[in-house]
Amino acid sequence: MAVVDVIIPAFNEEASIALVIRDIPELVRHIVVVNNNSNDNTTENALREGAVVLDQPIQGYGSACLKGIKHVSAMSQPPDIVVFLDADYSDHPQELVDLIRPITNGNADIVIGSRANGKREKGSMMIQQRFGNWLATALVRVFYGKKISDLGPFRAIRFEKLVELEMRDATYGWTIEMQVKALKKEFCYCEVPVSYRKRIGTSKITGTIKGTILAGYKIITTIVKLRGKI
Repeated sequence: MAVVDVIIPAFNEEASIALVIRDIPELVRHIVVVNNNSNDNTTENALREGAVVLDQPIQGYGSACLKGIKHVSAMSQPPDIVVFLDADYSDHPQELVDLIRPITNGNADIVIGSRANGKREKGSMMIQQRFGNWLATALVRVFYGKKISDLGPFRAIRFEKLVELEMRDATYGWTIEMQVKALKKEFCYCEVPVSYRKRIGTSKITGTIKGTILAGYKIITTIVKLRGKI
């Protein structure tokens, strides 16, 4: 059986983190929550549910993910598969079983949970999220000739392939960096439909005008910048 570890970046998600952890299937070996400079009870609530909690005071989605990767990489037995999952309870953690299946069956190296192709609760994706997702996927088709449907944060990847990607982005460009690099390296890439619901609390990115603008700019520039690399 494949060894699966989950990495969850978390910034002020005290109201949702326990729910996320409880819904993760028992097949997962380690649940690694990366506390990204929270000033609430995120850490305490995660520890109470049995998660491993790391502190990453340098804020940034990618920064937290990189901290989690460093942790699982240092284990005496690294995982076979790493799953990334948000801490806001918008995804359905129990669908992790479906997410990793193409990898465990030997049919994929990286799997993206597609909200676009899945069942979305009304109001779960804001207008700016839907537009940004559409624009980013369209740019990937134009620049790389590859069709993707979503930049969904719920994703799984073979650990050895994750290492090969040499992930760098510390902020909003993390998700698209992973996808573009995987496509350029011609990893076996696939998407599976996932369910999506309204998050608990307010998004730190799309919940503010500043966050939306910065995230959009970073995603677009990452798509363009990576075109001439690898």
